[in-house]
Amino acid sequence: MDRANNLRPTILLCGLLSIVTLAAYWPATRFDFINYDDPLYVADNPHVQAGLTWEGLVWAFGRVHGYRTYWHPLTWVSHMVDCQLYGLKPGGHHLTSLLLHAVNVVLVFLVFRRMTGAFWRCVVLAALFALHPLQVDSVAWVAERKTLLSAFFWLLATGAYVGYAEVPGSTFEVQRSMFDVRPSPPASPASRRFWYCAAVVLFALGLMCKPVLVTFPFVLLLLDYWPLCRLELKTQNSKLKTLLLLLREKIPFLGLAVASSVITIMAHHALGSLDSVSGLPWGTRIENALVSYVRYLGKTFWPSRLAVFYPYPAAWPMWEVVTCGLLLLVISSLVLATARSRPWWWVGWFWFLGVLVPFIGLVQAGAQAMADRFMYVPAIGLFVAMIWGLHGLARERRYQQIGLSVAGGAAMVLCFVLTRQQLGHWKNSETLFQHALDVTENNYLAHNNLGYALDKKGQIDEAISQYRQAIRVQPADAGAHNNLGVALVRKGQIDEAISQFQQVIRLDPGYAEAYYNLGLALVRKGQIDEAINQYQQAIRLKPDDALAHNNLGTALGRKGRMDEAIRQFQEVLRLKPDFAEVHNNLGNALAEKGQMDEAIRQYREALRLKPDDAFAHDNLARVLRRKNAPAGP
Repeated sequence: MDRANNLRPTILLCGLLSIVTLAAYWPATRFDFINYDDPLYVADNPHVQAGLTWEGLVWAFGRVHGYRTYWHPLTWVSHMVDCQLYGLKPGGHHLTSLLLHAVNVVLVFLVFRRMTGAFWRCVVLAALFALHPLQVDSVAWVAERKTLLSAFFWLLATGAYVGYAEVPGSTFEVQRSMFDVRPSPPASPASRRFWYCAAVVLFALGLMCKPVLVTFPFVLLLLDYWPLCRLELKTQNSKLKTLLLLLREKIPFLGLAVASSVITIMAHHALGSLDSVSGLPWGTRIENALVSYVRYLGKTFWPSRLAVFYPYPAAWPMWEVVTCGLLLLVISSLVLATARSRPWWWVGWFWFLGVLVPFIGLVQAGAQAMADRFMYVPAIGLFVAMIWGLHGLARERRYQQIGLSVAGGAAMVLCFVLTRQQLGHWKNSETLFQHALDVTENNYLAHNNLGYALDKKGQIDEAISQYRQAIRVQPADAGAHNNLGVALVRKGQIDEAISQFQQVIRLDPGYAEAYYNLGLALVRKGQIDEAINQYQQAIRLKPDDALAHNNLGTALGRKGRMDEAIRQFQEVLRLKPDFAEVHNNLGNALAEKGQMDEAIRQYREALRLKPDDAFAHDNLARVLRRKNAPAGP
């Protein structure tokens, strides 16, 4: 009965945290996909759209990288499951992300309560993690499923490690009582081995969602100091001995982290996605890192002017770099000086600094200076330092504790309001990138993606204007040149469009879509041989591009190369069996070869998939007349 009574508040709080989280983010279930990474991960990815298939699993696990992405097979599997359940209805994909965030919120509460025994402080920690506006990007962006999944396994692995580590001895018990942590009963050796192996396996699964979990072993060392209090403090010799034992425990985690880092670097080098940052001087990268750390701090405590993309600046003013560097140094010195008396400051601060290292731009893929989504897990460290620090200052001072409780409640309400406000910008691509332009400067990516959203609405002139602004800000933006070329084709300005596609290929020789679009433009000019070459280049870079195979087959058919055309159409149908137009095209090629029965079967399949296809009806009737057979489908 006592155990049930003890569990009841925990269960009630877990339910309440889940309800509040769902309420805060529920509008996201009515949002669209956005045109930034969502097409790559879901909307235009045939492997994902097919749902859970053996071929899809082989693709996800068997390649060092997907098309223009690194190796994260469990993330792909998550998106495949969503497509299996919801198809391409974005609401279902958003719902999965929201549920994952709610689960992570509960895990933050349970894991930290297990480590610290501080019930209400852990409630506040979980609520801040749930409702802080910096978390909106990770929850509202379908392509950021990898962040939610990796954090899920991070928290589970932490919980498993706590189960392994909690074997109190005399010193351990004293240390935990000093820091207001309840000791746990000793665990058996078999139980310890189980929890340790579970932590290693869960960490490996997390790396298969997003490789930035490589900082996890470092965080375990921080937790060993506090709140697990596993570092012996009696003498210098005992401290060194204990530290060496703790480091030895981390070897399997470090091995997995190194392996994941090697795979990720190989993938990024193969894709060329490290070039935008690795080409910058080290001095520039360090300056941006120092400023970004302070900007993350500022946005944590004053979350305003948040954007989906913050462009890399041409240069930071030196006074700003020096000021940020000094501020970080002063804070680090203070937490070091108080590491023994206030270990939560030490752990929280260096959690924040350490976990952000893969994101801070020293070695990083992408052109962003910083990103709100990168704070999903690092923010936990700052929240811990703040909550436990304020509690320590107000301990045994009743009125201060009451004041802190009121302030904490007000902060939760404010975070809820700000999160709902920020969430509203994610309704669709147009609202998202218009907001980004409103709160940032020289944001070429926002101009480009806003242009793409306007283009999809048929506002071609407005879209062209946005593309040109993106190119003005960043002339090396291959995506903007490509999108401008596509819009110009629709305007009938073929020659200028061709020059745009050629510029894309000069800027990024691995940009498969540019070769495909160049092929389309060359066909409009009647240059079929040159178009065939471009389609072949697109397929070499992106072998699963069904449209490229189809257009290559059509171009080969126009040149009379029917056997090659048939092979291309058959490859399309292997990739996308329900592509009605390709069944019709294959029927035409087979009819040209005199294979009338097979052509008829293809036309009838096209009509089964698309009964109102006038071209398939006409082609079927024509072939049946040649066979002198009835024309019914």
